[in-house]
Amino acid sequence: MNLPGKATQPTFYFIGVTTTKSSIMKVFPLWAKALGLKDAVIKGIDIEIHAESEVYREVVRFIKNDELSLGALVTTHKIDLYNAAKDLFDYLDPYATMFSELSCISKKDGRLEGYAKDPITAGLSLEAFVPKNFFREHGGDVLLLGAGGSAVAMAAYLLNKDKGDNIPNRLIVGNRSKPGLDHIESIARQIRPDANAEFHLTPEPGQNDELLHKLKPWSLIVNATGLGKDRPGSPLTNAAQFPENSLVWEINYRGDLLFMHQALAQKEAKNLHVEDGWTYFIHGWTQVIAEVFHIRITPKLFDECRRIADDVRKNG
Repeated sequence: MNLPGKATQPTFYFIGVTTTKSSIMKVFPLWAKALGLKDAVIKGIDIEIHAESEVYREVVRFIKNDELSLGALVTTHKIDLYNAAKDLFDYLDPYATMFSELSCISKKDGRLEGYAKDPITAGLSLEAFVPKNFFREHGGDVLLLGAGGSAVAMAAYLLNKDKGDNIPNRLIVGNRSKPGLDHIESIARQIRPDANAEFHLTPEPGQNDELLHKLKPWSLIVNATGLGKDRPGSPLTNAAQFPENSLVWEINYRGDLLFMHQALAQKEAKNLHVEDGWTYFIHGWTQVIAEVFHIRITPKLFDECRRIADDVRKNG
C-alpha cells in the first residue's frame, strides 16, 4: 500500500489496485478547473485485492484525521473496505448498509460519511444503452458475471419494484466464490422476492460459458468480474457463444478487455450491441466528486465533463 503523507492542499483519493493506469489521473485536473474546484488534486492509493482488514482501517483513519484529505472514490475494495472499517464512519447511507459496501468516502460538518453510489451510477449507465422497455418487449434474461459491488448494484437496479414488469425473464449470476454469491443472492431476494433468479458457483471459465448458452435471445450479459482490467483475461472462454440480438456490457474501459473482444468477434453474426465501461466511468466519478466536494453537477456540467473525458481518451 502506498499511503500518502499529510495533505498540503485539498486532496481527493482514488482507492484501487492499479490507480496510476486510470484515465482519471489525466481527467480530474481538467474537471477540477471546469467544476471550479480551485487547487484540488487527486492521489491514488493502491491496495492489493482482498488485503488485510488493518490495511483498509489505516486508509480510512488517515482520511478521517487528515484535515485537507476530503474524501475518496473506492473501486474493487468496496465490500472489503466496508466490512473492515464501517465502525470508523459517523454516517453510512442506506445503500451502503443494505449492500454492505461503499464506493465513496466524504466529510461533512466534521463527520466521516460513507456512500454506496453504484446503484445510482449503474442505473444511469444502463439507461444510456438499454432500450426503454427492453425486457418487457423481448423477454430476455440477464447474466451477471461476478458478484462484487457493481454486480450487486446492477441486480438491485434491474429488479427494483419501480420497474414493474420490465424486468428480466431470469437473473442469472455466476461467481467464483461462495461468499460473494450468497451476498448478491440475499440482496436480490430482498429487493424482489418473487424474481426468477439463479446463483451459480463458477470457479472455471467453462462454467460461465454454460450459463451463457442457457440464455434466451435479446438478453443482457455483463462482465462485472474485474478480469480484463486489474487482471488479464475474461470470465468466458473463446468458445463461448453469445445469444442473438443481445446487449453485452464490459464495465471496464481499460486493460486487455478480452471479454469485450470476444463479444465484438460475434457482433455482426449475432447482431450484438457491445458497450464498454466508459460511460460508467464518467457517471461513477462525477457522482462521487459531487458528494466529496458538495457541489451539484447539472446536466450541462455533466456534458462538459463527458466532453473533457472523451478528449483525453481520444488523445491518449
